Amino acid sequence: MAATAPTATVRAGSGYLDAASAEPLHPSAREALLTALHDGWADPARLHREGRRARLLLDQARESVAAELGARPDEVSFTSSGTQAVHLAVLGAVQARQSASRGPGHLVASAVEHSAVLNAADWLHRVSGTAVTIIGVDRVGRADATEFAAAVGRDRTLLACLQSANHEVGTVQPVAAAAAECERARVPLLVDAGASAGRLPIPAGWALLAASARKWGGPAGVGVLVVRRATRWREPFPADDREGRRVPGFPNVPEILAAAASLSAMGRERAALDGALRALVGRIRAAVPERVPDAVVYGDPADRLPHIVTFSCLYVDGEALVTELDRAGFSVSSGSACVADTRQPSHVLAAMGALTHGNVRVSLPRGAGEDAVTAFLDALPPIVARIRQTVAAGTATDTAGVTP
Repeated sequence: MAATAPTATVRAGSGYLDAASAEPLHPSAREALLTALHDGWADPARLHREGRRARLLLDQARESVAAELGARPDEVSFTSSGTQAVHLAVLGAVQARQSASRGPGHLVASAVEHSAVLNAADWLHRVSGTAVTIIGVDRVGRADATEFAAAVGRDRTLLACLQSANHEVGTVQPVAAAAAECERARVPLLVDAGASAGRLPIPAGWALLAASARKWGGPAGVGVLVVRRATRWREPFPADDREGRRVPGFPNVPEILAAAASLSAMGRERAALDGALRALVGRIRAAVPERVPDAVVYGDPADRLPHIVTFSCLYVDGEALVTELDRAGFSVSSGSACVADTRQPSHVLAAMGALTHGNVRVSLPRGAGEDAVTAFLDALPPIVARIRQTVAAGTATDTAGVTP
């Protein structure tokens, strides 16, 4: 019996609106995965026929990803996740530039970086005493370029980190300006492109880059670490001979090939997808404050990712809103998007000085249409009203009988 390609399970009615967490598997990824499961299962480090075939597929995937990200193939390594790519980038760059005789050094990051960046910075501070400067952001979530430049110029700055675009509110960051300051100060710049790879062109000027395949329609379990040849980097953990001695462990060739195929496909489709998704998100940004009282939309309205919009509804618990929308057939996220399962408030919105209570992130997948957006906008107002009524009734019950 002929094998059939695996398919992503997305609920009927196109109610999946959480593509920023995981884009449904691209058809190109499914096709490549099936091929590689048949031809690329062997150890690519071996010299026998099966190993050479796996190595050829791995090399092809590396060349494809490098072309999409504007890098050389020998600068690209595949990791087990975007988080691992970030951790390796941060720890490896800092350790390579540290000097025992001059102290632990200094690291710069914006307040709205992904938790992977902030956690790595915090770990370095606790373990080695590395000083960390967190750069503030404005009301739309964009890092302060002047503050960033001043921090990068500090003595013993080992690394600066700035995402290409924010993963919660979609705002594009001033990477070009940051890169110019880093070049002037001779400080390497790490760009976390997890939210934008495959959706926007990769900005120039970075020394290290990290990304995650599940964000562009590739399989979960594949991340990308890119280290420019001229960038000083040292293995932060016990070394392995694989992946340029940057990433330990056996590379998952079938999933890597699928990740490369989907990134290439998203690059080819980017212009059409950008226009369609940007228009739909623009419709949501305009309609939510009109239809839902006391609702606020966040992020830059123009200079943003095409598929992400976040808003808050006053007097509504975010978890309750996500649960009720799920019951109505819509999959969205709330809280801090990268650690939503811990029910922590969004550190991104907090850094922006925005309301962190009752926030919802909608992120449209490839192929999302007008019908899905219309259905979501029709369902949202009565759900919010119902939750608010429940909260008001509970408050009235709690205060009943209390003697003033």
